[in-house]
Amino acid sequence: MSLLQKQADTIRFLAADMVQKANSGHPGAPMGLADIATVLSTHLNISPTNSKWLNRDRLVFSGGHASALIYSLLHLWGFDLSIDDMKQFRQTHSLTPGHPEFGHTHGIEITTGPLGQGIANAVGFSMASKYAQNVLGKDVINHKVYCFCGDGDLQEGLSYEATSTAGHQKLDNLVIIYDSNNITIEGDTSIAWDEDVVTRFKAINFEVIEIDGHNFEEIEAAFVQAKAATKPVLIKANTAIGKGAATMEGSHHTHGAPLGDDEIAASKVNAGFDPLEKFVISSDVKAAFDKTKSGQDLVSAWDTSLNAEDKAKIKTYTNPDFSSIEYPSFEADTSVATRDSNHKILNAIAAAIPGFMGGSADLAPSNKTELKGMGDYPHGKNLHFGIKEHAMASICNAMNLYGLFRVFSATFFVFSDYLKPAARIAALASIPQHFVWTHDSIGVGEDGPTHQPIEHLSQFRALPNFYVFRPADATENVESWKKALTLNAPSAFVCSRQGLKVLKNERAFGNVENGAYLLKKRDNASITIMASGSELMLALQTSCELEKEGVLANVVSVPCYDLFIEQDKEYISSVIDKNTKVFAIEAGRALEYYRFADVVYGMDTFGASGPAPELFEHFGFTVPSIKAKILADLKD
Repeated sequence: MSLLQKQADTIRFLAADMVQKANSGHPGAPMGLADIATVLSTHLNISPTNSKWLNRDRLVFSGGHASALIYSLLHLWGFDLSIDDMKQFRQTHSLTPGHPEFGHTHGIEITTGPLGQGIANAVGFSMASKYAQNVLGKDVINHKVYCFCGDGDLQEGLSYEATSTAGHQKLDNLVIIYDSNNITIEGDTSIAWDEDVVTRFKAINFEVIEIDGHNFEEIEAAFVQAKAATKPVLIKANTAIGKGAATMEGSHHTHGAPLGDDEIAASKVNAGFDPLEKFVISSDVKAAFDKTKSGQDLVSAWDTSLNAEDKAKIKTYTNPDFSSIEYPSFEADTSVATRDSNHKILNAIAAAIPGFMGGSADLAPSNKTELKGMGDYPHGKNLHFGIKEHAMASICNAMNLYGLFRVFSATFFVFSDYLKPAARIAALASIPQHFVWTHDSIGVGEDGPTHQPIEHLSQFRALPNFYVFRPADATENVESWKKALTLNAPSAFVCSRQGLKVLKNERAFGNVENGAYLLKKRDNASITIMASGSELMLALQTSCELEKEGVLANVVSVPCYDLFIEQDKEYISSVIDKNTKVFAIEAGRALEYYRFADVVYGMDTFGASGPAPELFEHFGFTVPSIKAKILADLKD
């Protein structure tokens, strides 16, 4: 038996043992990919003792269900993941969860699981590295980005969005390894899919290499060719799912269930392994895989190659000085749409922070996200994604984790539906992507209900570890950005199309940092009115009219509901007087306000097509209407 074969079989049986012990998991893909993973290991430049080394190769497992393969490799390479950790596969509080989680397990580059995400993440890492090459030099950044994916990943629409972007950008350091075993959960892929993947990838400007995924010589040649390519590469590896299983090789039954003790024992006998031993790694196999010493040597050589200018430049990117930002100021009583104030803020941040960049899903003129005079990617800071919201957000997730950049993405708020899975991953993995979402309500106007986000504020406020800012004016917008830049979590800026009056720059009773604050306070107030965004001015004006009727109102601005609910009871009580009846106003569903409010005036329909002022009147978001409703509710 060759050492390569012994290494591959070791991976197979580690994966099978993990799944069997857990009585849960996916042995098929790890067993099928073991030969390719073994050869890739000889090409991979990583350092287990310096896992954040900037010039390391990135390896992304888009098929996150194949995590038994990932954990086997991490242990074999020398990362901080023990055999005991592997024995706790899929158990509560273990370092080996069912799908890989960034920040949880040492060596995991990014959280994957939902199919297709990892492909887009790999494209994001590759895009980040190409920009890094342009600002730091090819002598400093010259690594590769590898991605394992399967039939399921390539059936997801996200994979096409992302890979077409890779082809357009000619990302020649991207290598996607397609585990083509023609099996999905329901059986052979032919029952639902017969796409010519080779032709597809050639059409989007990929170099395609097709190999036998179990032939070590073909695998080696493919990686050598891929490393010399001048365009992104797809290696189509024809494999057998569950390779090495005694009787189940090639069966879809190996995809998502343990093989069984008898099947594993018979498989080990066939491979020349002891059928009674589990989680076994021979010394020669461990030595062949181990990256500890070689990784340290790579990092040392790279560090030595850097001159003082290189080191200084890297430091400016890795440690951005947010205090250096000169934010714009806005004159009180002027009318400024928050998408317009956001444009000035984005440009101020980008001018001060070298690694701040971003782009829109073909909506920069409407989102107001162009970074003026800062050029287009790959040489400039403006990213152009085309109409690919999901890939945009997933790509930006990876760019934010690359180690040098803070990246925003933008679209209309209603189209956040298209990128929700990537936003959820950002929240789950604490990725500080900034989402810019404009056209925030029925204020969209004539484009009608298909373009009017009614439920979206509630949806994203319900997402844990995700901070939604809906500023009421340009000043709140500035303060919201100051806070968002300090968060180790994703944030969204939900901005208006229509002009909003800039309030006097006096926030006497609180500030945006706490998510909500008293903007107007009246002694002996009997009611509190809460509002965000364009409805804050409506709340203030209504409070003035109610005062004429003898009803005194406190007015609370809620630029970030998510921050507000994190405050202690003492602060919340200082904002919302428990002796008042609480009303909330928002041109959305706004059901979350019932946590604080007795009455909520929100949207119960999907809006309509018409001029924005007419729609606000039609749906009752006017001073006379809100005043009448409050007076009526006070009588009940």
